[in-house]
Amino acid sequence: MGSMFATCFLLICFLSVGAATCGYESCPAVKDGMINVHLVPHSHDDVGWLKTVDQYYYGSKDDIQSAGVQYILDSVIQALLKDPSKRFIYVEIAFFARWYREQSDSLRHQVKGLVNNGQLEFILGGWCMNDEASTHYNAIIDQHTLGFEFLRHNFGECARPRIGWQIDPFGHSREQASLFAQFGFDGLYFGRLDYQDKDTREKSKTMEMVWRGSPLNLGSVADLFTGVLYSGYGPPAGFCWDIGCSDEPIMDDYRLYDNNVDERVAEFLKDVKDQASHYTTNHIMMTMGSDFNYQYADHWFKNIDKLIKYVNILQAKGSKVNLLYSTPSCYTYNLNKANQTWTTKDDDFFPYAHRPHSFWTGYFSSRAALKGYTREANNFLQVCKQMDALAKLGNTDNSSKNIQIFKEALGVAQHHDAVSGTEKQAVAYDYAERIANGINECQKVVNDAYKYLLPLSSDKPPAQVYCSLRNISRCNITEESKQLQVTLYNPVGRPVKSWVRIPVVGGSFSVVGPDGAAVSTQVVPVSKETKAIPERKGSLADHELVFQASLPALGYSTYFVQATTQRRSNWEQKTFQRKVNTDTVLKNEFLSLTFDGNSGKLKQMVNLETGISLGLQQDFFYYVGYPGNNSESEFQASGAYVFRPSDNNTHNLNMVSTQVRSYHSQGQLVQELLQTFGPWVSQVVRLYEGERYAEFEWTVGPIPISDKEGKEVISRFSTGLNTQKTFYTDANGREILERVRDYRKTWKLNQTEEIAGNYYPVNSRIYMQDKSQDIQFTVLTDRSQGGASIKDGDLELMVHRRLLYDDSLGVGEPLNETGSDGRGLIVRGKHYVFLDKIEKSAALHRDMALKLYMAPSVSFSNATTKQAEWAAKFRTIWSGLNGTLPANVHLLTLEQMASSMDYILRLEHIYEKNEDPVLSKPVTVSLQDLFVPLTVKSMTELTLGANLQLSDLHRLKWQTTDSKLLFKPKFARQSDPLSVTLNPMEIHTFQVTLG
Repeated sequence: MGSMFATCFLLICFLSVGAATCGYESCPAVKDGMINVHLVPHSHDDVGWLKTVDQYYYGSKDDIQSAGVQYILDSVIQALLKDPSKRFIYVEIAFFARWYREQSDSLRHQVKGLVNNGQLEFILGGWCMNDEASTHYNAIIDQHTLGFEFLRHNFGECARPRIGWQIDPFGHSREQASLFAQFGFDGLYFGRLDYQDKDTREKSKTMEMVWRGSPLNLGSVADLFTGVLYSGYGPPAGFCWDIGCSDEPIMDDYRLYDNNVDERVAEFLKDVKDQASHYTTNHIMMTMGSDFNYQYADHWFKNIDKLIKYVNILQAKGSKVNLLYSTPSCYTYNLNKANQTWTTKDDDFFPYAHRPHSFWTGYFSSRAALKGYTREANNFLQVCKQMDALAKLGNTDNSSKNIQIFKEALGVAQHHDAVSGTEKQAVAYDYAERIANGINECQKVVNDAYKYLLPLSSDKPPAQVYCSLRNISRCNITEESKQLQVTLYNPVGRPVKSWVRIPVVGGSFSVVGPDGAAVSTQVVPVSKETKAIPERKGSLADHELVFQASLPALGYSTYFVQATTQRRSNWEQKTFQRKVNTDTVLKNEFLSLTFDGNSGKLKQMVNLETGISLGLQQDFFYYVGYPGNNSESEFQASGAYVFRPSDNNTHNLNMVSTQVRSYHSQGQLVQELLQTFGPWVSQVVRLYEGERYAEFEWTVGPIPISDKEGKEVISRFSTGLNTQKTFYTDANGREILERVRDYRKTWKLNQTEEIAGNYYPVNSRIYMQDKSQDIQFTVLTDRSQGGASIKDGDLELMVHRRLLYDDSLGVGEPLNETGSDGRGLIVRGKHYVFLDKIEKSAALHRDMALKLYMAPSVSFSNATTKQAEWAAKFRTIWSGLNGTLPANVHLLTLEQMASSMDYILRLEHIYEKNEDPVLSKPVTVSLQDLFVPLTVKSMTELTLGANLQLSDLHRLKWQTTDSKLLFKPKFARQSDPLSVTLNPMEIHTFQVTLG
């Protein structure tokens, strides 16, 4: 759309808004010289938790929880239509969109009227209220964009959210604040922060602040006014009027004995006085609602009306309290007009504890399989959107509908009781089923895209087949075919090399590349540990075929695999059982790993380029989960949310095994060491040719519980480095935050859990530095996990949890996952380990992290066609770019808008300032003739959520105590309208019109 978008956007606003009084203009009048109490009617509707999304929407399974979202919206809308003085905020668009699609045209028109006059206000606006610890920034942006687009398309500007509303997530990420600011939000409110932090803030009246979302890189662009809600997100105690509430209504007939107006008003005024004493302006906000409230909206509104009436009547007698229906945006607007100076914060709100011994750091690792699946699915969604755009499918074959199904499934999966792992088991299955269905829908889209991108003539290419269980060496098409084609699509905007592992039967194969040249291969036996995984039942694969694929920027390559009878040469594969008392060494051009001849465990890592040698030990341990009854903090159990080891002695871990059985596989392409730590823990350590990392593929489970003890399994790397209590973790895959053991930057910590209280979310990487030796040790993950440095020189990552007690925080069942055989679930994942000088490390971990979450998509076909015959009919290699993007630039989003023929394009700078002497510099990219099939005619820059032209964004400005120190970025003006200059960590979002 470009200019077309501007016209369309303004037209929507004109038609739907007219003389609308939404936004700040619709805010109710307040009274000077009084405490203005902003009463905010709301319902917090979890997009799955104790019940599935569908069960919550329809109100089924009332024996689990009395909650029906359709009834909430039915009830609220009618109450708002009856009385223009009423206000309500709604948050979860996954529910609202479903409800709105079911309504008649006349009711939809009435709802638009409620939005236009400010009675119904959308806050947050994402498909869900996402978790902040386990979510990747790419998925956070996508799920908000999904909700924003629904609101923009159906309601126009009056529905654009202005406030973040993260009232229930269990800790808060600085990157989330940065993204919200870039969405154009003016404020953020949340309900949970550490009990010690909250106590400090209440006493110092710093419950509200300006949060620096990116102090080093983006400066004021990422600043966000942030407030902590006083009562979590519920009403004051005693003032709930809904299903499940037992609080007394306000009975105001003075003729009756049961009249309680004076008593209730006095009680409420006491709450007002108490809350106001901890805030600094004459405005406070009270959340009048809670989980799945307003199924009977009239109950709430009738009692709030009385509360407002009888409290405000007292103003005639000298009361200084004024109650009003309001919204978080109106509250924020009034705070902004208060002409006050605010304190700032530039770290995050992790970890969170609600009382001593109760750190919510277990969910960083809960349901490790679901966390991994969600990350892989996000990867494929980006592939699907890109290929749909590059093939210019438009609505051909219903591609937009297929993609929408996948978007909605992944949007739901980002919920703070989804990817977090804090839902009931039945709900976890439902999330996984939704994701699987979305993947199937997008596989159809990718197949359709290949129909356009592969052919050189009218020949139709064979259908592409996907294998979701390749990570456990199972794939029907590769096991059953003697000849097949492997097509890999690269979603990164520059060429990459990718290692391919294909399950096969037999040990002799040849591979030919897209140019017809032979490709080096290696065949590796499938281990008996892998063969024992229950989900492999029926698989015949006994080997994996390994080769390296070269892939063009934003394009694909096809490789040709043929089973042969040729005898393998000696160098292709040799497997040795470890000899006792003899060290085993894995070595490539860059790294050397030495494993002890006695224990079979890793003991040394050497960077052969720099000469850095590290006495590195890696091993598996487990904590025993505390089996408490949760009656008091000292009896807090370890559960889905909380991590609490039984033994809080930081030096007393349970080792899985003192010795390991190992097998060493040597070959030209990859060297592997299979380590078996026991019947439920094994690992393959790999060094690939030409790679600067060591790959540790761990397999954990079934975790034994016959001893009646729940276990929390970690992989620990011990280096001996002098790290001075400091380590570093990423924030949602983007910026890096410094962590210091037993320390909080903005308040004095009284540490009650030396282990759990030092755990932090690791979304993509964790590292530590020995600055005296100029050494950085980095571990990248393939999913979100909890990580820590409990001892200087050590890093640990929690890979799997199985527990026998509930932690009494709502889910109501232990975290005890089982596999298809009814035994404990087996989980497999990977860690990627780097050892280098500090200055060189950012380039390594930034590049690798990008390649992990934007990995190539691998699909198969089994046409009986050789490379030459195939190449005569189909393209064997193709790129969607005329050139390549710079090494510090990533194409974050390329997708066609469902409501137009325009495209959404996001480009980002993936380095922070001062991380790399070259790659941290600003970079300019021209979109002129960048894409092969797409000619960019014009582009309009939007906010990050793609729902407003950036030039139309005017955020509220705040005066802070450190304003003089505030970094205000300078933006380069482009002489070329089709070019963009990216500074470190910037994301630029465009609506692109094609010529």
